[in-house]
Amino acid sequence: MPDKFELVRAYLAAYAARDLAAIAPLLADAVTLRDWKIRVAGKAAALAETRANFEAVSRLEIEVLALYAREQGIAAELRIDVDGRDTIYVVDLFDIDAHGRIAAIRAFIGRGDDDTASA
Repeated sequence: MPDKFELVRAYLAAYAARDLAAIAPLLADAVTLRDWKIRVAGKAAALAETRANFEAVSRLEIEVLALYAREQGIAAELRIDVDGRDTIYVVDLFDIDAHGRIAAIRAFIGRGDDDTASA
């Protein structure tokens, strides 16, 4: 089973690269995604939502500001640049299942310490 930190880094790198094929094997079949706009359950629905996110942008840059170990997974503090024009700050809570796959991602939007960027 991969290290939890490695799994989350691999997911974030694949997301920034908009690489759906690399994301798919990292997700559990019953994965749930939830953020400030949506909630989807199941791998097919999660991949469809991710595909829609990729189609809505040309470029993503994800800077990992911090990773924190949790009992069931990882919390990731992120700075995300969307198409070079929007910057959002997000905390993602990743739950990892017993097979080393992502079982849930819950995203919470915030703001950076150094500016007034918002979504």
